[in-house]
Amino acid sequence: MARKAMSNQEIASVLYEIADLLELKGVEWKPRAYRKAAQSVETLGEPIVSIYERGELKKIPGIGESISEKIQEMIEKGKLQYLEDLRSEFPEGVREMENVEGVGPKTALTLHAKLGIQTIDDLEKAARQGKIRALKGFGETSEKNILEGIQRHRNTEERFPLGYIRPEASRIEAQLRESDAVIQVVVAGSIRRWKETVGDIDILVSSSDPGKVMDLFCSLPQVKKVISKGEKKSTILVGDNLHVDLRHIEEKQFGAGLMYFTGSKAHNIALRKRALSQGMTLSEYGLVRKKGGDVVAEKEEAEIYEALGLPYIPPELRENRGEIDAAEAGNLPQLLQQDQIRGDLHVHSEWSEGNDTIAELAKKAAEMRYEYLAICDHAKSLGIARGLTEEDLKDQRKEIDTVNESLDDLTILAGIEANIGSGGHLDLKREALKDLDLVIAGIHSGLKQDEKKMTERVITAIHEEPVHMIVHPTGRVLQKRPPLNLNLQTIYETAAEQGVLLEINAFPTRLDLSDIHARAAKDKGVLMGIGTDTHDVTHLRYMELGVATARRGWLEKKDVINTRSVKEFRKLLRT
Repeated sequence: MARKAMSNQEIASVLYEIADLLELKGVEWKPRAYRKAAQSVETLGEPIVSIYERGELKKIPGIGESISEKIQEMIEKGKLQYLEDLRSEFPEGVREMENVEGVGPKTALTLHAKLGIQTIDDLEKAARQGKIRALKGFGETSEKNILEGIQRHRNTEERFPLGYIRPEASRIEAQLRESDAVIQVVVAGSIRRWKETVGDIDILVSSSDPGKVMDLFCSLPQVKKVISKGEKKSTILVGDNLHVDLRHIEEKQFGAGLMYFTGSKAHNIALRKRALSQGMTLSEYGLVRKKGGDVVAEKEEAEIYEALGLPYIPPELRENRGEIDAAEAGNLPQLLQQDQIRGDLHVHSEWSEGNDTIAELAKKAAEMRYEYLAICDHAKSLGIARGLTEEDLKDQRKEIDTVNESLDDLTILAGIEANIGSGGHLDLKREALKDLDLVIAGIHSGLKQDEKKMTERVITAIHEEPVHMIVHPTGRVLQKRPPLNLNLQTIYETAAEQGVLLEINAFPTRLDLSDIHARAAKDKGVLMGIGTDTHDVTHLRYMELGVATARRGWLEKKDVINTRSVKEFRKLLRT
């Protein structure tokens, strides 16, 4: 029987750490296997404990006999002896330094051996004193990059990617909803606004018996620690040091409380100023007239906005980026809706680094009622991803044609994700690409070029025939890798002129273009596409993250190409 088990994120973190430690030891192939297993675990659509209890751990992609046994030990004992043994082989400081971008295993070992560095603080001190540049194989640039990596690490270490935290928030919400004492329960905060990273989970509840609900909350099976417990607010720790706050709000004041605790802080301040200018005060308890103290609105968010002379503003827009002025002028966008998406434009199959066959992906897409699914496996220069050659593309096209013959309301589109080389050209011959339905291209290597070279590289790719879409355009990986050095305004203008799409990549650690960049691209007239960058059939669900990012970027149905039917989609690509 499983104890209060480790979460998906905790188990994934252990697997990632094992991969790092094995790499430190110089082991060649096992690190990749553990990283693949870790990615599968952290992107699961349900708690791994449930899969364990069904005896189906080995059905998770990338998890064989050895790793499944280790996961079982973690679930049953809350720890893993194999990891403890590996840790004992290395100084603590070496493992800590690897959390800094640009400090790999060999670099960490060298810095520890030569300078005695034990912590990230030690690393920063050595860099600021110019000690690192003096080492063989390092220099001023290395030192500067390490300092920048330390700063990024500190700015992000207390936050988590939305896509990995939202399922846990939804799970807790559902568990609370089962109580007959609960009247309303809503996940608020940055999760409700679909912000790309979150610091904690905020949940609001109205109840006929607050004490009973707080007891339930503090005894949930995934609780690692109860930080505090009270009649009106309790805080627990779950997963990988993730704080969850539950606040009780009186039913009649629920709208005001929800507005306040959804935020953002800047949006709330702007609303409070508006209320004051109209002779009212706004707080988490309601909208109240200053003179006489009469309550104007409190139960529903929409009533509060209406009383302030505004239409309802969706949570995704509440960042004080002009949404209040737009609402007052009647110019709020008709935001993109999830059910308007007709297909996914970025999906990998087992032909490259995906886990599933084209037929398996098609089955899931049909269940999602999609009209089309674009199979865009990596091209040949990405050897680590088993990229396809020109000959492979021909063979894959035959399989796609065969699968399409068996489908009724779904079309599998034949595509490729080409690599943009250092000069901006693609890694496949144009002749091999001309008959594909969709050619997407992205930068996967040579990430340190300066702004001028990197921008020219992307612009060259935009002009390459027959590129239809630039994918994960800024190249960032949330909390791990900063964006490429790019003049994005120039790229937006060029893409709009050439009729080339820019992608909103919906994978949880990408979300690239970001909401801010998506809005800027829209303002330049760029048409965008949303792709999940699926590597496992379960990743297709990440489309909701792409849609949310588009909504935060003020995008409407007309701004996103995969809201079109397959016929309209193909026509747009041709023109």
